[in-house]
This record gives sequence, C-alpha cells and structure tokens, in this order.
Amino acid sequence: MGSRQLKNRQRDPPSLDEFQARKSNKNKKSKRSNKESTEESSKHKKQKKSSHKDKEIEEPVEEENLPEVDYDKLAKESKALFDDDIEEDLQDEFDLEQEYENDEDEDNNNQIQWSDDEEMSDNDIEKLNMDNIEKLSAKLDKQDQEIQEEAEMELQEQNLQEKITDVLLNDDELEENEDLTTTRTRMLEIVKILENFSTLADPTKSRSQYTERLLKDIVKYFGYTEFLAEKLFQLFSPTEAIEFFEANEVSRPVTIRTNTLKTKRRDLAQSLVNKGVNLQPIPGNWSKTGLQVFESGIPIGATPEYLSGQYILQAASSFLPCIALDPQEGERILDMASAPGGKTTYISAMMKNTGVVFANDFNAKRTKSLIANIHRLGCTNTIVCNYDAREFPKVIGGFDRILLDAPCTGTGVIGKDPNVKLNRTPKDFMDIPHLQKQLLLSAIDSVDCNSKTGGVIVYSTCSVAVEEDEAVIDYALRKRPNVKLVDTGLAIGKEAFTSYRGKKFHQSVSLARRYYPHAYNVDGFFVAKFVKTGPSKFDDNKSSAKEKEFQAQKELEAESIINDDFAEFDDEEDEHYIKKSKKEALKKKGINPKSGKKKEDK
Repeated sequence: MGSRQLKNRQRDPPSLDEFQARKSNKNKKSKRSNKESTEESSKHKKQKKSSHKDKEIEEPVEEENLPEVDYDKLAKESKALFDDDIEEDLQDEFDLEQEYENDEDEDNNNQIQWSDDEEMSDNDIEKLNMDNIEKLSAKLDKQDQEIQEEAEMELQEQNLQEKITDVLLNDDELEENEDLTTTRTRMLEIVKILENFSTLADPTKSRSQYTERLLKDIVKYFGYTEFLAEKLFQLFSPTEAIEFFEANEVSRPVTIRTNTLKTKRRDLAQSLVNKGVNLQPIPGNWSKTGLQVFESGIPIGATPEYLSGQYILQAASSFLPCIALDPQEGERILDMASAPGGKTTYISAMMKNTGVVFANDFNAKRTKSLIANIHRLGCTNTIVCNYDAREFPKVIGGFDRILLDAPCTGTGVIGKDPNVKLNRTPKDFMDIPHLQKQLLLSAIDSVDCNSKTGGVIVYSTCSVAVEEDEAVIDYALRKRPNVKLVDTGLAIGKEAFTSYRGKKFHQSVSLARRYYPHAYNVDGFFVAKFVKTGPSKFDDNKSSAKEKEFQAQKELEAESIINDDFAEFDDEEDEHYIKKSKKEALKKKGINPKSGKKKEDK
C-alpha cells in the first residue's frame, strides 16, 4: 500500500523532452483506443443482432451444451495483461487520472501550468520561465482585483437605488441632545442625495431644503458661523465641501525649509535623522529645499541646526509665491508685507545674497521677528523698512520684482487658527479686499517695466475667498492695462475661477492657482503672477497713499462693487453716526460743538 501511495504522488513538472515523449505516447494510445473502440462497437452490434435472433427463437440452453473452459489458455491471457508494453499504456492512463485527482487537491497554479487538457504550443513551453510565471501571477491578481471592483460597484449601485428618507428633520423634530455621530451620518446622507439628486431625493423636497439642512449640520458639527459656512460651502461640490471642512479640523504637517546659504538639504536631513528626527522630502517633488517632519525626540525649533540658521520653520504653502516669483541674482526686489521673514529669507537665499531685498512691513512690532530671522539665517543683502505699502512707489520704486503676500481673512489657515470660524464677519470681506486692491495697484506701479530680467509682480493670499483672490486680480487687470497674467510655473495647484456665482472674470485669471488642504495637504492658498508690459501714468511717483485711497474709493463707487457684491449702506444712518462721533471728539477737547469756542475757566 505504501509503495502505491508513493507511486501516485504528484511528480515534478516534466522537462521539454519528457513532455514531448509523453505527448507522442498519448497520441499513439489515443489512436489505439479509437481503433479498439471501433472494433468493440462492431462486435457489440453483431452480438446484439444475434441476441435478438436468440430471443425470437427463445430456445432453452442446456448446461450440457456449454463449451468447456480451457484454464491453461485463460492463465496465459491473464499473464499477458501485465506485459511491459501494455503496462506502459496503463501507466499513462493512470498518470492522467492521478493528475486530475491531484488538480482537485493541489494549488490552482499547478493546474494552470501543468494540466494535460490545456493547449500549449512548443513555443509556449519554451517561454515558460520565471518571468512568465510572474506575469501570469500578476495577471491573475489583476483579474481578482477587477472582480472585486466590479462587486463593489454593483453593491454601490444597489445602495444608490435605495431611497434615503427622513433626513430633512425640522429643528423641532431633532433631539435636543443629539450626538455628533448622528449629525455626521445625516450630513453624509444628504451629500449623497445632493450628488445624485434625481435618483435619491424625495420628490416632495427641493434641493434648497436639503442644502439648508446640510448647512445647519455643518454649523453644528464643525463650529462655523452660518455666514462663513455658507460662503465656504459655495466654493465646492457637496462632497468636496465636506472634505474641505474635515481637512480644516486637522493641522497641516510640520515643514522646514533648508537655508541653502549655509547647508544642503541632504546634509541637513542626515544631521537631523542622526538626532532622532523622523522626516522626508515634501511629497510631490515640487520643492527642492523643503522637509516634512513627522516626529522628533527634541524640539524642532531648538536644535543646534536651527539656532545656527541652517533651516527655518515655514509652512509648505509659503514656498509657493517665492517659487513663482523666481528671483534672479543681482536684482532689486521688494517684499511688501514681509514679517516674520520666511519669504524674505527664501528670496535672499535664491539670490545667493546678491542684489538687494527690501523687506517692508507696516507693523513695527512684527519687524522684530523679521530682523531676528534675517540675522539668524545669514541674509546680508536685505534692508528692513517700515512703510505703509500704499506709499510705494512714492518712497521707493523701480523694482525688478515685487512679492505681495497680502493681508487677508485667513480662510485658508483655519486648521492653524480655528478662531477664524467665528471671528470673520461680512464686513471683513468688504474691507480687506478693498485694501488688497490698493496694495496690488501700488505694487504694479512700483515695478520697472523696462527691467531686463524682471518686471514681475506676484500676488498671494492665505485665503480661499473669491473676493480676495480672483476678484482682486481681475480688478487690477481692468485698472492697469499695462500688466498681464502669466503662468505661475508651479507644478501643483488648481486653476482659478473664471466665473463664480454669476460673476465673470477675465479669461487669463485661470492662469492663477488655488491650493486647498484636502487636495494638497497644505494650507489654503492663492498665487497669481503678473508681468508689467509698459509704463502708466501712475508710475510718476506723485500718487500718495491718500490720493490712491480717494481714487480707489471713487472707482469702487463707480462700479457699484459694494452695492452689488455685498450690502447697501444706509447713507443717512452713517451720516448720523459720523456727526455724533465728531461732537464727542470736540467735547473731549473742551470745545463747544455749537459755538466752536473753548469753554472759559471759571
């Protein structure tokens, strides 16, 4: 019994010669078996006819009439059954049967490669090597993956066919202490409905009803004001809006920028890794100096490398406007709002401490951190100044390039500053864009259009609001026809809007780039790049900040931007408050508002 089991065991795969020999034996056996089956069938037919005749005659056969058995002849025939030639044929048949039995028990891979019923040419056999086996395995894995994907798609389609009901509950119907998990589940269900409204929506409910319920849940779940939640929601599709809100709940990765004036990124990374810092280059290969820090056993802002100025802690999104500016060695560059100095020092490093960089900031207190970073990073081509940026080019002009990282509402850095959720009001989205437009016009007027290497203005904000981004650069294109938008040269980023909620912008606005935390894992950001093609009447350095303020206000009123975009002011009510404040100011100075004379001391 043991020898039989050993004989029946699955053998090793045959070689090419063995396979071909076996194949020829099987062909011979097949021909022989076909011939024998033909002879047996003819004999069977004859026996059938004779048996039929016997049945018709129905003569009883007596035992005495049967022929005697020749036992010697029978022994010889049974011995012939185990002749060598016949044994070989039987062995082939046994092998075939045994292979089919083993195919049921063994791996599918063996069945695919070595099953006798698989049609394989000689060339196929020759090509059966390790590479082909790996390709075959990869193909099978791909087929399994496709089957799984099809099954998932079918399941999703089945789920889509089911109507989602009872999500539009009134405030009275909601539980007083409803947990946030229930709120989140309802939000996701409403998003699913809005994305496939015709199929999933309740026919008795409108799209606005679903949107209104979703916004209320966003306000409750994420903690925004109703005003800001709606403003940000309108920028995206429902699904992407939820992704944006969720991304704002997570802080962006800590990133550092290598100071190439003192070291190389490779050397800095090795030095920090030796100190137990877990880091890698910023994903995407769009930055040659940035490193992303995951964890550190020591404070990343207190290492010897940091204190010696080999790197600076800087958000990855802040690299983008400097890369777009592309400063060249020996140029004259202005950073209009430079504190705390991350962009200024990056520009200085890109210029290799040549030329001159004017680092301006209106806030004198913020210039302290600016000066500290300039000294620590070894930037020797930088001058710090403290002007109202609207005074340019009256105070200084004729720059090759200008970077304006404008003050903004901060709607792109909510993950860093959650107070933005509650602190921003409609008034902020009127006042701040107004200031941004003045600053951008001043930047355009301060650039030398005859610069051989530059004539470039880069405008950036850490906001995703259209009022601060597309609306501002579109305004500049209309008011300064001597500039044009060009490609930023940045490897990542989404195209800016050319239309938004009925407003149309210049087609070239699409050359600007938008950045979102859920899309690129960086702070929300906006970058646009201008090139000045010729002079204008505002380049004569005679326009002061007050004149520009007056001019910009007149332009705003002429275009009815405030009335159309935001809310109409009540002039009579405003005049009343202005008069009242003037009277109070005169009283504090000891002046009678009616007489205009000082009160006499008694």
